[in-house]
Amino acid sequence: MENASVKQSVFQKTLSLPQIAALYMGAVVGSGILLIPGLTAELAGPASMIAWLVMSVLVIPMAITMGLLAAKYPNSGGVSHFVRLAFGNRYGNAVGWFFLLAVPIGGPVLAVTGAKYVAILLNWGNVQLYTVAALIFLTVIILNVFGLQLAGKVQTIVVSLIIAIILLAIVTAIPHVDQANMTPFMPHGWISVVQTAGLIFWCFIGWEAVTHLSEEFVDPRKNAIRGVLWSAGFVALLYFGVAYLTVATHSYGNDMSAASLSVMVQLSLGPVGGWVVAVTALFICIASCNAYVSAAARIAFSLSQQGIAPKWFGVMHPRYHTPIGGLAFILLFFFLVLFLLASEIFTLTQLIQLPNATFFATYIGGCLAGIRLLKDSKIGHLSAWISLIVSLGLYPSLGWSGLYPLAILLFLTILEKRRKLIGDRAM
Repeated sequence: MENASVKQSVFQKTLSLPQIAALYMGAVVGSGILLIPGLTAELAGPASMIAWLVMSVLVIPMAITMGLLAAKYPNSGGVSHFVRLAFGNRYGNAVGWFFLLAVPIGGPVLAVTGAKYVAILLNWGNVQLYTVAALIFLTVIILNVFGLQLAGKVQTIVVSLIIAIILLAIVTAIPHVDQANMTPFMPHGWISVVQTAGLIFWCFIGWEAVTHLSEEFVDPRKNAIRGVLWSAGFVALLYFGVAYLTVATHSYGNDMSAASLSVMVQLSLGPVGGWVVAVTALFICIASCNAYVSAAARIAFSLSQQGIAPKWFGVMHPRYHTPIGGLAFILLFFFLVLFLLASEIFTLTQLIQLPNATFFATYIGGCLAGIRLLKDSKIGHLSAWISLIVSLGLYPSLGWSGLYPLAILLFLTILEKRRKLIGDRAM
């Protein structure tokens, strides 16, 4: 059982409603907005709009579930804390490790993605590319050392810039809309629409990240659910707007799909549009890294407090009261993964599948916890059930990467048995 009084003295309540909403939006509006609208349009044509609309509605229950759990049980352990309350330490610890082992892999992927947009424009080689990626991540680590009050303010500014640039892209594309691009409406049949729905799910992963920061919310019972609803509605509108205009301006196909936002922006802004998208990509990657690093550092602290992670994971900065032990672990892991990428041992496509799988498993655990813990809330209980059904239905689409969370579970089981055996011998 966690000592609430101790926890309250460790973290300071510094995050107000605008900062909470900005953190949610920064976690959810990721690199998907640069990539997924073009890919879905190529896969299903104008009918991809059906999938975008359906998924925009289905992710709201997921956001509500995470928001209500954060409001009712604010804790730096986030989803792992909810699962621990619902099903015990063993499963709570597993979910904590799911999240912790996802961020140091996903972080380098985000940093390299942002750096690539700049590198392409400046015709940089790998040395400059990975140097910029390292600087992006180091900036996020430094911000988090100084505390969430600073990181939250920076996040608010960065997310505001991202939204402004995306809105600019939407507005400048409107004059180029041609309804002729909406036919044929379903060129590849209903199966393509279903496949598109699974792809779109990745754009809405992120609601779980900010739950780890809920202990630092000002008035979490009120602001957690407000923050998640504000961000969920706005993010859905942004994604749908970009996806619709990608189709309506036919900014996809013929090798354009992976850079559809850039193609769309350049319809009005010309070559300058390439720079607009590059700056957007940089901001998006910084915002996403910030949200996930903040969350992962706190889950590392929580796992250390539970005695199932090394003690140095729980080291706090004496002045800023920030989890520098967790940040150090993430930074070390980041450079290891960055080395693997730079050495071309793994590709971005291969690596990104692993954190996606653990995030999926985290959502499933959070939804199961929500079903048990939110029984007194009709909306919360129903939202948790809907979210669980959607998550389980899409899990098979993970393929081989779906085994990664199972491998973590196996490792933790072996570790637990080893500790028990050592304990029995010591008695």
